[in-house]
Amino acid sequence: MNEAKIAVKRWWYIMPIVFITYSLAYLDRANFSFASAAGINDDLGITKGMSSLLGALFFLGYFFFQIPGAIYAERRSVKKLIFVCLILWGICASLTGVVSNIPMLAAIRFVLGIVEAAVMPAMLIYISNWFTKSERSRANTFLILGNPVTVLWMSVVSGYLIHAYGWREMFIFEGIPAIIWAFCWWVLVKDKPEQVSWLSNEEKSALQAQLAKEQEGIKAVRNYGEAFRSRNVILLCIQYFAWSIGVYGFVLWLPSILRSGMEMGMVEAGWLSAVPYLVATIAMIAVSWASDKMQNRKLFVWPLLLIGALAFIGSYAVGANHFWISYALLVIAGGAMYAPYGPFFAIIPEMLPRNVAGGAMALINSMGALGSFFGSWFVGYLNGSTGSPAASYAFMAIALLVAVVLTIIVKPAQVNAHPQTV
Repeated sequence: MNEAKIAVKRWWYIMPIVFITYSLAYLDRANFSFASAAGINDDLGITKGMSSLLGALFFLGYFFFQIPGAIYAERRSVKKLIFVCLILWGICASLTGVVSNIPMLAAIRFVLGIVEAAVMPAMLIYISNWFTKSERSRANTFLILGNPVTVLWMSVVSGYLIHAYGWREMFIFEGIPAIIWAFCWWVLVKDKPEQVSWLSNEEKSALQAQLAKEQEGIKAVRNYGEAFRSRNVILLCIQYFAWSIGVYGFVLWLPSILRSGMEMGMVEAGWLSAVPYLVATIAMIAVSWASDKMQNRKLFVWPLLLIGALAFIGSYAVGANHFWISYALLVIAGGAMYAPYGPFFAIIPEMLPRNVAGGAMALINSMGALGSFFGSWFVGYLNGSTGSPAASYAFMAIALLVAVVLTIIVKPAQVNAHPQTV
């Protein structure tokens, strides 16, 4: 039995599909930040306070439908769920380009959040069906790399599209790829290893045996209610809420923050906005590799969030008169906030059995969505009401410090036999 051969097959078949799918989801939720910086507010008569709320409405829809989506994916089919979601979110994303008033925009942003809600937990469940404990942090990272890598190229492409055509055309053009990809997804994806023809029966059996063996060492949990009430799940929910405040306050308002700090066009703002995500991409790969190597998840989460908090504090201390120093600190903050995603989402499948792990990940991710809603709204509000990003830097730093403390006090999983390191 050649385990290296199996690993290569699975990575090459599955990871490109996973990466592209999440990348398209992230494209259609994050490009609103460029429309905000490019004139959508003036065209539709949106006030600064209303702009922050509209940007955040996506996460409200995202919050409510995480757990139902995860339950469907866990009990029925990831393949069918994501296929429908791809088509619906592509349509919603493109329709954003034809809105003529604020209620239409608000409704589309909310519905977009609903149809994208199931993507993250469903994809984490999909990965847990295909990859073992020693691979999971890296596999999660390839999924979540769709986030910074997308913003990296989207920042440049969206800047050029807006410059050449306008914000409406940007939404329309960038929504179409998800609809096309839905049919590629349907052809390429199978829910479980036993359903594919590109693994031999021996390879399928070996993979299933390893996954089953890992489940033996995890303490049994009867149902979702018991899992959701566990101390670690509650702590991770609050932790991810606080962490997401920093991440999405940063993602949705970075172009506007840059343009308020220095006179520049959308193309320049696009290039400068891309740099933190380049750093994040490199950091995520390195951190996930080290986490799988050492099998210690917490050690690769809280120190990086602490670095992000200190970078925001530095940007706050530097002030608006030192743009390039503040920008360099923002690059560090962005990279540090993204780096721990792979290890973080490896914690739950190593802590809870398969029958409840997907639901627990959905609950945690839904709390992250609520934090994203609050962070993106309140950061936009602070920027608009104070006329400076300084207050939002302090707010995001405090949120990350809370996440650091909560990560530290999460206890390792209690197991029956082979202990799982968290």
